[in-house]
Amino acid sequence: MRGAVAAGHTLTAEAGAEVLREGGNAVDACIAAAFMSWVTESTLTSPGGGGFLLVRAASTGKVRLHDFFVAIPGHGVERPVREMDLVDVEFDRGTSQIFRVGGASCAVPGAIAGLEAAHRAYARLPWRRLLEPAIAVARDGHELVPAQAYLHGILDLILRRTEIGHEIFGPGGVPLVAGDRLVMPDLAATLEQLAESGAEAFYAGELGRRVCEHVREEGGSLTEEDLAAYRVITRKPIRTSFGARAFVSNPPPSSGGTLIAYALLLFSRLGPGGPPGSAEAIARLAEVMREQTLARGGSFVGDLYRGGLPKRLFAGADEAAERIAARDLESGLASTEESVGAPGTTHISVVDAAGNAASLTASNGSGSGVIVPGTGIHLNNMLGEYDLNPIGRGNQRAAVGRRLTSMMAPSIVLEGERPRLVVGSAGSIRLRGAILQLVLNVTAHGMEVGAAIGQPRVHLEGRQVHCEGGFDPAELDRLEQRGYELVRWRRRNLYFGGAAAVELREDGTLDAAGDPRRDGHGIVV
Repeated sequence: MRGAVAAGHTLTAEAGAEVLREGGNAVDACIAAAFMSWVTESTLTSPGGGGFLLVRAASTGKVRLHDFFVAIPGHGVERPVREMDLVDVEFDRGTSQIFRVGGASCAVPGAIAGLEAAHRAYARLPWRRLLEPAIAVARDGHELVPAQAYLHGILDLILRRTEIGHEIFGPGGVPLVAGDRLVMPDLAATLEQLAESGAEAFYAGELGRRVCEHVREEGGSLTEEDLAAYRVITRKPIRTSFGARAFVSNPPPSSGGTLIAYALLLFSRLGPGGPPGSAEAIARLAEVMREQTLARGGSFVGDLYRGGLPKRLFAGADEAAERIAARDLESGLASTEESVGAPGTTHISVVDAAGNAASLTASNGSGSGVIVPGTGIHLNNMLGEYDLNPIGRGNQRAAVGRRLTSMMAPSIVLEGERPRLVVGSAGSIRLRGAILQLVLNVTAHGMEVGAAIGQPRVHLEGRQVHCEGGFDPAELDRLEQRGYELVRWRRRNLYFGGAAAVELREDGTLDAAGDPRRDGHGIVV
């Protein structure tokens, strides 16, 4: 075997698998798949977004996190930006959220810089070669699969916010639906330019100048100085033990990795509660999720930037486990509020034959609806995610250039120093629950990776425990009898995340699976 790759779309996974077949390593495959995701998962990720790449190098055993998430813009801007536009996006079962879009919502993109930095540090194949599959599909088009068509439908007011958006995402005057062909010639031309000139074309060239000018015309504050000042940051990942394993993930100032690690510490003390899908196991998940949410209160967001937060949080794991053990489950849950969050994230996991592992999560938020003419670049709306944006929380003095925090958590589970599971997920605040449940399904319940991803999921939202379709109704009845307020979903839904994972089994064989909720795909080469 040459390796395995899992991603949010069949063509995304195939781009990575093609590179593995040619002798590329895990990072080569991850980069090629990431480029393809800009085309095939264009509602979720783009050159105008940002993300994180976690890499485990087989030669040294070292794991490093490469932060190419978005930053606060505004270098050299004196005039105030325009107000953001509000768009109401409706999910299934009447769940909806207001998204803030427009030029004022656009943060400094890091995606292009991040992939180039990863190529420079790890890759084996030429940069241009890794872009070729994405260029071809952007130019020739691809057929929308149902999950992507669903996203096009719920995000239509954002995607077709402008005339350019209508031309790309609704050339017939109506939104694209499953089976329609999405062709992106302007994006193909941009990818060709990146293949020729690299990230410099965006961060110090004509392409970046055009992007900044258009964003400012739309009322945003992105400047050429912001692009020139942007840097990829290499960080020491967060690492914690649970049982005989280690969980390695995205460190502060992002929060997802820390919160998942905290939950795994609680499970290591309490156990899973019962067999998967039982009322006891769901209750245990809900109670651990409540402790995660409570941990985000007070000064949590500020502490992400001050240092030492994981150590302080983990030190309280015994006390939190005691609270859960002593809690009267008959009374159900108290309210723990969190916002719904944007759907715009995707994940790629890769392991190669040498044992190198790459876990990449990237996001465009919900998209800003700002598409730069002639480029096909749809900018992120991360400044509109007030949970991430310190300015949005009233801190008008937040430093220009500062990284936003994120829930994204590309992760690796190690047994010894062996990468047992390479995993990550889409799904905003639901992604940490998706990753947590996937890790538990594999490590505590002994499931193979495909079954672990397909298992129905739980998400805590306020007082309500959202239970995905597929649970035994009798077990949910038992849970309600304990006092829990349930929202019963009729079927699987991408609301509950979009995981992608590669598993290295004890016998050395690999398995890979993408999330069926988002038409994901896994390939073993």
